[in-house]
Amino acid sequence: MTSYNNFMAKTETARRSRPRKTSSSTPAARPRPARAAGRAKAEAPYHHGALREALLVAAETVLERDGLAGLTLRAVAREAGVSHAAPTHHFGDLTGLVSELAAIGFRQFNAAMAASCNAAMTPLERALARPKAYVAYAQAHPGMYGLMFRTERLDYSRPSLHEAAEASFSGLANAIGAMRREPISGKALTLEQAAAIARAWSMVHGFTMLLLDGRLGDILERLPEGTTAEQLLEGMLKSMATAKFPG
Repeated sequence: MTSYNNFMAKTETARRSRPRKTSSSTPAARPRPARAAGRAKAEAPYHHGALREALLVAAETVLERDGLAGLTLRAVAREAGVSHAAPTHHFGDLTGLVSELAAIGFRQFNAAMAASCNAAMTPLERALARPKAYVAYAQAHPGMYGLMFRTERLDYSRPSLHEAAEASFSGLANAIGAMRREPISGKALTLEQAAAIARAWSMVHGFTMLLLDGRLGDILERLPEGTTAEQLLEGMLKSMATAKFPG
């Protein structure tokens, strides 16, 4: 009996000393570290400041696809493939994010109008080029355009937005000054200059909003077949511009 007990004790000791085999189904073998590595890999391209730019690109994508109502910090993070905390880290809150996005919109907007004016050959063409580019930008980027003029959602104390919006106003003031054949300072306007700027802006912005909202269809249907919204706009502009630039 003693020999049997000694034999069983030795057998148990040998069994316990053997290394245990782990199964791929055990928790230790589950790919938890692999998921963490996957997250690190997803964020790796955004090191050294590129994440901020990637978030703005993602924000514009969400805005144009889902509208302003769908533009949230979580939606932007999801679109960029990063953690939900990333937008807050770079922009503080949603107002900070949309303000920086609107600044990009104004810069794109200004560049489009400047390029169209530079391509014009005559004073009349230049007078028509800027408002036509204005409307074309809004048609191509309706979400961004709508955001740029939603003052209650934006923080104009942010330098990037303030500078871009001021540049846009200066471009408009300079264009009106060219039509009036007088220099216009955006910081000090006469009543006549202010009225001319407000009249031009109201006409083009109002036309743009009616076009984006689909409210010009009834007028276009009454025009000769094939008449476009751009031709309607050009007719409006020419009636005002030809008085300044005859021929």
